[in-house]
Amino acid sequence: MLSLQPSSAAAPPNLSSTSKLSSFFNPVKTLKPLRPNHPPPIQSVLQWNRKPQLAGETPRVVVITSGKGGVGKTTTTANVGLSLARLGFSVVAIDADVGLRNLDLLLGLENRVNYTVVEVLNGDCRLDQALVRDKRWSNFELLCISKPRSKLPIGFGGKALVWLVDALKSRQEGSPDFIIIDCPAGIDAGFITAITPANEAVLVTTPDITSLRDADRVTGLLECDGIRDIKMIVNRVRTDMIKGEDMMSVLDVQEMLGLALLGVIPEDSEVLRSTNRGYPLVLNKPPTLAGLAFEQAAWRLVEQDSMKAVMVEEEPKKRGFFSLFGG
Repeated sequence: MLSLQPSSAAAPPNLSSTSKLSSFFNPVKTLKPLRPNHPPPIQSVLQWNRKPQLAGETPRVVVITSGKGGVGKTTTTANVGLSLARLGFSVVAIDADVGLRNLDLLLGLENRVNYTVVEVLNGDCRLDQALVRDKRWSNFELLCISKPRSKLPIGFGGKALVWLVDALKSRQEGSPDFIIIDCPAGIDAGFITAITPANEAVLVTTPDITSLRDADRVTGLLECDGIRDIKMIVNRVRTDMIKGEDMMSVLDVQEMLGLALLGVIPEDSEVLRSTNRGYPLVLNKPPTLAGLAFEQAAWRLVEQDSMKAVMVEEEPKKRGFFSLFGG
């Protein structure tokens, strides 16, 4: 059976203590060997009684991309961004998808976007007027490139986005800890523009061959642009299909792409409900499985950590999603 073990992953402090998840959040979980010559048991330590330590120079400029559309880039941006804000870090999320802007919908902020980057560049408003502050978490702000059905200036490109990021770094109220860029689908001019100011990337993929081919292509383009810190999130994982050999395992995905694993997100019907309500999963109480997985991915992003996919032999029995993590 396949199992995933976090290397030094950490979950946020306000986790549910229900019996269903108690075994998973046990600080030390040891898998007993099935036979005497079995390799030493694997241990995973999950620490939730502390705030994660911010690694790297701030602000961290992270682009969330995939190449293929519909794999969950915008959902990842919304949930990881709000998770970072809940951990106490200041976050600016930039929706760089010009033609199909959706991040404001997922955050429930669509009625508050009055100005965009286009108005800032034209001198019609100040940068602080275009930033939309979330009322639930005041250290989270949204910035949209343009309004739907509007045309960008001909000169808008990577240099304009670099100027925007530099303006955020030098603003009077202080530089944010994270600048997260929601990248549009495809590898055309919009993609090139979105990745230009970034120094690290989160590649979102699903365990299917079409998504993996596009992810592999995007990885090469990111490396050519000088982005070496690339981690991946495997989205919409179904353990029942993996057991039936109808879906590639996370270990297979990691071996194919050769990227560090930031998180594994299970298939969850709550994703659609949260999208329609404009209420990200990580704000749900009690938390959902996918919401918890996004929070843990955000924790690893803060500390520039990753998790490892390994093969572990276990007795055949019914196990839920968190068996992937060794619970």
